Amino acid sequence: MEAATSAKEWVRMDRLSKVYPNGTVAVQDVNLSISEGEFLCFVGPSGCGKSTIFKMITGLSGQTGGTLEVMGTSAKQARKQSDTAFVFQDHTLLPWSSVIDNVALPLALRGVSRRERKEEAERVLEIVGLKDYTRAMPRELSGGMKMRASIARALVSKPKLLLMDEPFGALDEITRQTLQLELLDIWNRNKEMTVLFVTHNVFEAVFLSTRVAVMTPRPGKVAAMIDVPVPFPRDESFRTTPQFGQLVRAVSEALKH
Repeated sequence: MEAATSAKEWVRMDRLSKVYPNGTVAVQDVNLSISEGEFLCFVGPSGCGKSTIFKMITGLSGQTGGTLEVMGTSAKQARKQSDTAFVFQDHTLLPWSSVIDNVALPLALRGVSRRERKEEAERVLEIVGLKDYTRAMPRELSGGMKMRASIARALVSKPKLLLMDEPFGALDEITRQTLQLELLDIWNRNKEMTVLFVTHNVFEAVFLSTRVAVMTPRPGKVAAMIDVPVPFPRDESFRTTPQFGQLVRAVSEALKH
């Protein structure tokens, strides 16, 4: 899937900045335009403001400078319209609730009927490969399965913008690569969904993305934007191509400056 040149602008940042009350400048003068249907990865050192940018996009934290538009409106309004969803590094599943109840939680909070909640939760659980675990409790799941459930919970509201903050960071490499492929498959099925993905892993960033935003150390700025002009769908063979190696080197070099 290639992002069309006429695609809608889904996120726009103009000189976006965030200064915390203690004086810490987390993000400074970020200018970035993200189009509908993109898969954009953010990479950078710890503390460079990647998660802060995500919190501003989801309306969980306000900016202190510049402007931010999400789908043509404010970040808070986009969140109220259920247009955005957030997947954290930790699965954040409720330990006392079954998998299906965890996944249906966003719909329950919106007052959706029990029947519709069940149907939608079952639909996304099948997409992430957990249709046989609807009644399981989180403690009965592996780390990868818990992350699948967390992704399903984000997808159940049919978000237009999916933000993922290092969701695979705590997983072993085999599980991580498997989930990368599954995530790309989910994204390819929904051509209108835009994915923003934070990672410290340059290999992961190149494999997943249409573009990579390389962040500077704090205060966080966009040091470089690197296109990944490789068509989708992608499979494991991409990881062994000369082009993959060249792109990984380009991102790695940008991180040094």
